[in-house]
This record gives sequence, C-alpha cells and structure tokens, in this order.
Amino acid sequence: MTGPAGADTAILSIYDIFGFFPQTLQGADILAYSDAEHPYQVFIPDFFDGNPADIAWYPPTDEEKKSKLGKWFEIASPPKHLPKVPVILTDAEKYNPSIKSWGVIGYCWGGKLVSLIAGRDTKFKAGVQTSPAMVDPADAEKVKIPMCVLASKEEPQDEVKQYDANLKVKKHVETFGDVVHGFMSARGDLKDPTGKAEYERGYKIALDFFHDNL
Repeated sequence: MTGPAGADTAILSIYDIFGFFPQTLQGADILAYSDAEHPYQVFIPDFFDGNPADIAWYPPTDEEKKSKLGKWFEIASPPKHLPKVPVILTDAEKYNPSIKSWGVIGYCWGGKLVSLIAGRDTKFKAGVQTSPAMVDPADAEKVKIPMCVLASKEEPQDEVKQYDANLKVKKHVETFGDVVHGFMSARGDLKDPTGKAEYERGYKIALDFFHDNL
C-alpha cells in the first residue's frame, strides 16, 4: 500500500503479468501523492503469489518463449482471479476504516480484470484500463461504471474502437500511438523521452478521470 493513511478514497492497482515492476510501483506513488487535494490510498496486491511471468518471455518471438508464456497463463486466466477482488477490498477496509470510495486501475492483464469487474455489481465507482489485454467489445456492453481506456499502438485498434462504441457509460478512450503495450507499467521506457512523456501523460489522464468520478 502507498499513499497517506486516513485518505477516504482508495485505488486498487491490478498489475500486469510481470508483477511488481518499478514503473508500476512509481505509478502507484503518482496516483497517491500527485494531488494534495485528492489523496488516495493505493493498494497493489500480489495476485500471482510471488510467481509473475518473466519479462524476457515477451514478446514471445520464438517457440520456447511462446511455450513458457502459454504454460504460465494456465495460472493467470482472469476469471480465476476475479473472486480475489472482493476479499482484497474487505481486508483493506478492515485495516483502513477511513476508506469510503474505491477506484480501480488495471495494467495489461489487469485491464482485462477491470473490464470484467466493471460489468458486475461492484464497489468501484470508476475504472481505468491501460494497455488492456484481451480486449473484447462484448465486455463493454456490460460496463456499469465510468471507464477510461488508454491503449497503446500494439492493441488491436478495431477492437478498441468497437469497445469504445459499445460503452454506455461516461468514458475516455484514447490510443497512444507512439508507445508499446505496457507503456505505463513494466514495459514503459522512462529513459526514452517519448516513453517518459507518454507515461506521465497517461497518469495525468488517469488521475483526472479518478478526480472527476470518485
């Protein structure tokens, strides 16, 4: 957890398949501390129990990498992890009783979870997906909360556009055409001026969306 203890608004951060990378942890600090008028407690649970995917497997450019990544995904099917979310929120509120409102941000794999969660009855008041994996326009038809989608150039643009069209809620959907999948998390290149600028712009949009909807 990061952020000022006692803040009454919290954000659940659902990481990408590579787990606790510095770019993702830095992003949590940005969400928590960038605006003194809107402090957030940010929680990043370990969905993979200390067994994330190896970033060296991505992109899966040969058969060995494809095999390792495919086998690993047997434990990472998003529907398998959805039941963990209500438990996480209950535990967080137990130890942080000041929390009154929740938002959720998902990176890549986590973006798929956000999309699925938003189609159910949920405590979350707003969701953000960045570099969403497994984009399915059918998910968008069920979304019940304000949704922000920040896609990279590597997401399937037809699916992203149709997802956008199918959303019936308050939304912000944008494609960052100069950066790769994972630009706000593990694969974000903060040494590259464009990568750093788009990373920061993505978090600014996410923060503004949460400010407006939480």
